[in-house]
Amino acid sequence: MFSGIVAAVGRITALTPRNDGTTTVRLTVDAGSLDLEDVAQGDSIACNGVCLTVVDKQPGAFCVDVSPETLSCTVGLATPGRINLEKALCLADRLGGHLVSGHVDGVGTVLRFDPVGDNRLLEIRAPAALAKYIARKGSITVNGVSLTTNTVENADFTINLIPHTLEATTLGAIQAGDLVNLEIDLIARYVERMLSGDVSELQKENV
Repeated sequence: MFSGIVAAVGRITALTPRNDGTTTVRLTVDAGSLDLEDVAQGDSIACNGVCLTVVDKQPGAFCVDVSPETLSCTVGLATPGRINLEKALCLADRLGGHLVSGHVDGVGTVLRFDPVGDNRLLEIRAPAALAKYIARKGSITVNGVSLTTNTVENADFTINLIPHTLEATTLGAIQAGDLVNLEIDLIARYVERMLSGDVSELQKENV
């Protein structure tokens, strides 16, 4: 689990196909200012909002393996470049954002990124299937960053980005037309599941 509070901006420096007969790709990530002292093989790190497993560690860098499925349903991992990084939470950590699983629900499109004083107004169009999970003043994760929605209209929503977020994450370099990883609020998943009636039907079948 993660909080959506980005700890550092890293950089994918290499993508290497595995030589084990699979189509999995190994990414080498320069961790930037992320402290890797307590990171071991098998630990999870969110990379642009995608939960990935550390398979190797080097001074100031780490490696993760990414499957074709993950590459096909996310963005920001298929080419070298800057990415947002966050280590998995410990139970004693302060939850400054919201509960984030690191499982991307869909890819959104940036409609506009306009200056509003020192801030930026970010508008994103989410996939239609995610629209019902996005609520005004609710939580959503964009490229691994926990954010609060301002307005919601159908599948389009806006977010106000403060200078700190623009400086501490990769969102400061975003442009209209860019694609971004989206993860809906974890609570919304379970509320929808309970209200759908699927659980009650399963209970009836097991009686």
